[in-house]
Amino acid sequence: MAEPTTPEPMTPEPTTPEPTTPPATEPPPVLGRELIGRWAHYDVVAYEDDVLKTLIISYGFNDFTEVDGQIIDQGSFCFSEQRTDQPIQTSLSDAATQAIKPPAVPLEIDVVDGVLRVRRPATPTPVGIRLDDPFTESLPTDPNDPRIVDDDGDGKPGLTVTIEVTPDLIGELYIARREIFAFEAFLAEPDLLTGLVTDNSEQLVIGASDPIFASSNGNWHQHPDLTKSPVILRRVDADWDCERLAAERDALFPPTPEVDW
Repeated sequence: MAEPTTPEPMTPEPTTPEPTTPPATEPPPVLGRELIGRWAHYDVVAYEDDVLKTLIISYGFNDFTEVDGQIIDQGSFCFSEQRTDQPIQTSLSDAATQAIKPPAVPLEIDVVDGVLRVRRPATPTPVGIRLDDPFTESLPTDPNDPRIVDDDGDGKPGLTVTIEVTPDLIGELYIARREIFAFEAFLAEPDLLTGLVTDNSEQLVIGASDPIFASSNGNWHQHPDLTKSPVILRRVDADWDCERLAAERDALFPPTPEVDW
């Protein structure tokens, strides 16, 4: 009788490990997301030319949205004021101010000394004239250039600036501009941005209702002291419009400045 044998131990079949799914990771937070919404806009640009020192004070809105991980600024304008260093009143109609329609642009956002900094790069914007490439084309020098258009809809070329020397001496200046406007601002409070404007806009004088009003050659440039060109943005509700902004202007922004240099 044969002796019983001990069975060989069985080698387990090799197994393929179950694939593991890496843990989901949240995308990094978008810097500046707290800015999303509508902001009322106030800015002053201090200009000089061969004749006048001028402050142009503009009001409007900046609408901040998030697109593909970037904060996008869509600016718009409502109305404006002007102050000069002479007993001359100059003004631009609301239609002319609203004709300035800058394109949307991504904001440059970082943190400086613990404070959120927002930089809006310049977006050259033609007004009173059509340019195929506003970023590379300068304004023409010919006041009869066929690209000049009546952007404020008053039946006169370009934009109309009203000039009042005295109540009995009022006239008009017709201009075209390439607005080249940028700002840097800091989040001073959760609903308040404050900073400075840089403006390299170009201006062409097209004509005037009387030669006496065309004495300026349009050679405007920004005053080098940028503290004279502040920008303030205050958060407002999404349903605010230009009419509401005009009504609430004094509650939001400082008094209209005067030329002080």
